[in-house]
Amino acid sequence: MKQTNVKPASGKLGIMVVGNGAVATTFMTGVLMARKGFAKPVGSMTQYDKIRVGRGADKQYLKYADIVPIASLNDIVFGTWDVYPQNAYQSAMYAEVLKPQDIEPVRDELEKIVPMKAAFDKNYAKRLDGDNVKQCATRWDMVEQLRQDIRDFKEKNGCARIVVLWAASTEIYIPVYEPVHNRLSDLEAAMKADDREHVAPSMCYAYAALKEGAPFVMGAPNTTVDIPAMWELAEQTKMPIAGKDFKTGQTLVKSGFAPIIGTRCLGLDGWFSTNILGNRDGLVLDEPQNFRTKEVSKLSTLETILKAEDQPDLYTDYYHKVRINYYPPRNDNKESWDNIDIFGWMGYPMQIKINFLCRDSILAAPVCLDLCLLIDLAARAGLYGTQRFLSFFLKSPMHDYTQGEEAVNHLYRQHTMLKNAIREMGGYEADEEID
Repeated sequence: MKQTNVKPASGKLGIMVVGNGAVATTFMTGVLMARKGFAKPVGSMTQYDKIRVGRGADKQYLKYADIVPIASLNDIVFGTWDVYPQNAYQSAMYAEVLKPQDIEPVRDELEKIVPMKAAFDKNYAKRLDGDNVKQCATRWDMVEQLRQDIRDFKEKNGCARIVVLWAASTEIYIPVYEPVHNRLSDLEAAMKADDREHVAPSMCYAYAALKEGAPFVMGAPNTTVDIPAMWELAEQTKMPIAGKDFKTGQTLVKSGFAPIIGTRCLGLDGWFSTNILGNRDGLVLDEPQNFRTKEVSKLSTLETILKAEDQPDLYTDYYHKVRINYYPPRNDNKESWDNIDIFGWMGYPMQIKINFLCRDSILAAPVCLDLCLLIDLAARAGLYGTQRFLSFFLKSPMHDYTQGEEAVNHLYRQHTMLKNAIREMGGYEADEEID
């Protein structure tokens, strides 16, 4: 390993997960099983991906942990908040993502992960009915209680560092409201004034995490850290943030397949995407206001890859539609269909159909692991603010829209950004161009 300025990953890493549902329990169970040698962390870039470092005679292909000091799975301690009081073992069994024989070997460890009371507002997720909920006088009180939870968890478990990961449901759509969201002082004033319309519970988790020196990752399409006030807080606390929305099934396909159309200079008339999903996420998204949050995040992907200003003959007027339908019989086994109407030589039409029968939490779990390990790495490397190199894992990557910056959604460019960041932190040259 080259000499690097990144602090070593010594001591325990506490991963505090907001939500103890299908995604969270699949993630936690998989890590616990993998470190016992009972399962393999398939799909995790930090555990499997190899990056070229050096050129010519010095060229090597190395795993991330051979380039930069990444926390070991053995050093992870899990905590969680949830509106339902069931421990992680009960919740994993209830979710029915994993078979009982893949949960039982780590039952003892999972049973010890008992969710703390959630900071919750039913107006933000009307379909959830749990009673393991904090009593908060104001949003500011909510923040203070969460800060105390983080301090208590860190001390009780002897953690050197904490990362907070949102793996809970999608909140209702909160548009950016400049009088509250543009400046940190205005956001804090709104929290103290208990402005429940503009301050979502997720913002309280993010604020509490950053104030307690913990990086924060937003795994849903919520507005949460995607506002200038939170960027200001991340700068002030010198903490990294990342978001938003785990890129798992259909959007992963879209961000990888749209470049095929663009690279081959084929035209696009329309792209229709639909999903069926039956887990708790599907239930919450059955509420139109919550679906709106998800729709905005899913729609943004295509428009930044196939752009009319780059190729007016090919992409000027295509139609893009996204649908999600709640269908309980499927539970976590999501199914997506994409119908893509393209045109080629002399404008002749063609069609592409993609049917992805995926498992939502099986795809999300390795993304959770990678985001937590890499944002912890970023913090130890002294990086703070929005971590654009983590865009690879996110459906609607954060970017500074106030300055007209555009998100990078192109999967292969995102992968290059990720590799370059790892190289740079490892003391190597960030030597791949992003065309």
